[in-house]
Amino acid sequence: KKLLVGGLERVYEINRNFRNEGISPRHNPEFTMLEVYSAYSDCEGTIKLTEELITNVAEKVLGKRRFTYQGKEIDLSKWERVSFADLMKDEFGIKADDHQKEWIKKLKKKNVKIEGKELSRTQLINIVGELIEPKAGSHPVFVVDMFTELCPLAKTKPENPLLTDRFELYMGGLEVANAYSELNDPIEQKKRFENEIKESKEKKDIDEDFICSLEHGMPPAGGLGIGIDRLVMILTDSASIRDVILFPQLRKEA
Repeated sequence: KKLLVGGLERVYEINRNFRNEGISPRHNPEFTMLEVYSAYSDCEGTIKLTEELITNVAEKVLGKRRFTYQGKEIDLSKWERVSFADLMKDEFGIKADDHQKEWIKKLKKKNVKIEGKELSRTQLINIVGELIEPKAGSHPVFVVDMFTELCPLAKTKPENPLLTDRFELYMGGLEVANAYSELNDPIEQKKRFENEIKESKEKKDIDEDFICSLEHGMPPAGGLGIGIDRLVMILTDSASIRDVILFPQLRKEA
């Protein structure tokens, strides 16, 4: 993003990422990510880029657009869109403007285990997101209209400040990509960071260098991240992320 501020309009990098998360067939603490930033683009433009990029890769690797992943048919000529807010309402009866206590009550009605009484709105949204993730469909599905708390770096939708101009792409029940219209307002960005720190139990510092860069002026832009390992899983019909990583981290033997 700082390169966008510096005048480069198209930036990409294939890099290693590290996250302090658990190990599962879908997750590994170290993974490979493609990151793309396009100046004067937005979420809609990034959707088109994602469709073209993944379709092209599948045609180069498999020679076709239609294939199966773990018994689920994936057709890259069909790209669907669903609203995250609609998924939450249909599955749990949760609305975007519900109070936190109402969220907990509705989740418990669906036998979702909630630990503690004072969960933050962000934690609740993440719980719901994990539960509805596999229900997004087998064909490529863009889950749009994500809640603002889920992404402090994305622009909000002009017609609804509770939602961001963001999508997550699911294929075969796996989250493969994440993208949004980049927030380029330094005042709003700092406010989001401050709210995130208030909710977090971990000590965090605001990235003042990034805020300073935004103050110099970042053009409107679309940002995209694609999980390379998960995309390879789908294209090779691999059940576990460990099957596509050279040296996966494994649980210690008991």
